[in-house]
Amino acid sequence: MSDIQLWTTIAIVASFGLYMVIAWRSRVKETEGFYVAGQGIPTVANGAAIGADWMSAASFISMAGLIAFMGYDGTVYLMGWTGGYVLLALLLAPYLRKWGKFTVPEFVGDRYSELVRTIAAVAAIMISFTYVVGQMNGGGIVFSRFLGIDIIYGVAIASVIIFVYAVLGGMKSITWTQVAQYTVLIIAYLIPAFAVAQVITGIPVPQVTFGQVLSELNDLSVQLGLGVYTDPFTTRPMIDVFLMTMALMIGTAGLPHVIIRFYTTKTVRGSRYSAFWALLFIALLYTTAPAVGAFTKFNMLEGVNGTSVDALPSWIENWATTGLVTVSETADVINSVSNDPAAGADLTVNNDILVLASPEIASLPAPVVGLVAAGGMAAAMSTAAGLLLVISSSVSHDLYFRGFRKNAGDSERLLVGRIAMGGAIVVAMFAGMNPPAFVAEVVAFAFGMAAASFFPALVLGIFWKRCNAYGAASGMIAGLTLTVGYMLYTLELFGTEANDHIFGISPEGIGAVGAAVNIVVAVVVSLLTPPPSKRISSMVEGIRYPAARRRTPAGSGEQSGTPDE
Repeated sequence: MSDIQLWTTIAIVASFGLYMVIAWRSRVKETEGFYVAGQGIPTVANGAAIGADWMSAASFISMAGLIAFMGYDGTVYLMGWTGGYVLLALLLAPYLRKWGKFTVPEFVGDRYSELVRTIAAVAAIMISFTYVVGQMNGGGIVFSRFLGIDIIYGVAIASVIIFVYAVLGGMKSITWTQVAQYTVLIIAYLIPAFAVAQVITGIPVPQVTFGQVLSELNDLSVQLGLGVYTDPFTTRPMIDVFLMTMALMIGTAGLPHVIIRFYTTKTVRGSRYSAFWALLFIALLYTTAPAVGAFTKFNMLEGVNGTSVDALPSWIENWATTGLVTVSETADVINSVSNDPAAGADLTVNNDILVLASPEIASLPAPVVGLVAAGGMAAAMSTAAGLLLVISSSVSHDLYFRGFRKNAGDSERLLVGRIAMGGAIVVAMFAGMNPPAFVAEVVAFAFGMAAASFFPALVLGIFWKRCNAYGAASGMIAGLTLTVGYMLYTLELFGTEANDHIFGISPEGIGAVGAAVNIVVAVVVSLLTPPPSKRISSMVEGIRYPAARRRTPAGSGEQSGTPDE
């Protein structure tokens, strides 16, 4: 066993042991504890849990790699995901928390109808399943590299571990486990970034020093057949950059596994403070990712440029066992690098390995490599657990309990939820073994579906009293059908052939078009059909306006009050 494997094993076993202990001590038996943690999570802890839920394998493992190869265009992920969080915090989270239900489908069920609840539950399952496929693949990359096994076996191992602790205790245990996972992943992300910045620039602040290498990085990129790193719109048309950023933003605001986090606080005010803490925790990683992408790519290109195949750095041979790094059989010297196997470059490097391989590429000590591996697994596991909980609650609560067995007790509903988790894990494991794209791109597909389905229905449901069940149902079906249909048309899935993009719009950007279609259809159909009842209109006003503070003792018969939270 090499030093890297030894330290990786120590880091992963120690962190997993911590998660398991927390999950076991926080296990629950009641439905409310399973789905919303009894609404008793402190705001700082909830902010850290939201941060861990948010920063999946896509953020930790894949985003910096995409930025490294896409350059300027890779900032769509930073802008989209961060901007979407602001939309979520301002437009949706406090209002949904005030409504006080367990799930997003439950909100639309109360606001619109049982039919819309069923459509929303199906959409939540589709979105969460697509998202979790990316997490399985990210976890598999970690295990395949550091155990020296094929990525298929790595995905299988990650799936088993995620299943065990997600099923154990529901939202309460997942929340407290995610607090620990956030701590692990942010330390694992920042320490190597600070160390690499110190080695290259002499200043251990990567966020402000990575600009020093951009000029040399541009020259190296051109020499090795890549585009100029700092040139914009070289990998995507401008219209697609705009639509993809928009899809990520509004998709982020509609993600059910993040929204459900705001149900776990004690008060509505607590959900607002949770949003603040979560944004602070997320910013620590998101402001560092561009520096990690630039430094890692610079180190990688500098180390292989013009190097004989026999004298390549050891990290290439280490990662070659996973099949994610390949050296052309016809190459004697590395004169070209690509992330696309079809490009025929001398060296092909998968985007998704760059963050995990960064310490090896920079020749950092083995314990740092182990720490990054533990961080990558923490990111994949924390988000996968939240997604599995959404799938579980949608199946057991919104479909089974509401649709088939209204007299089902707590234990029966919990059993159905855990069976749903198990089924989702098995299917996601097989899909994760053959993902249709890089981890962050697979996750972007889930965001597109959320943008085209949930976000318009939620915003219209809160801010437009005239929107009715017919409009919401028609809009969600139209938006989701267009988005999923276009993805199937342009991606190679289930044996289908990939077709050319229409008007330059990628499958990651189509969600913005789907959202626009959703809104137009919902508004037109709502205006052509009867308005909602007065009871529904009063309920909508009730969540939009602050409650009145009582100035006189209850039971005195007087009705005075002033607005307050």
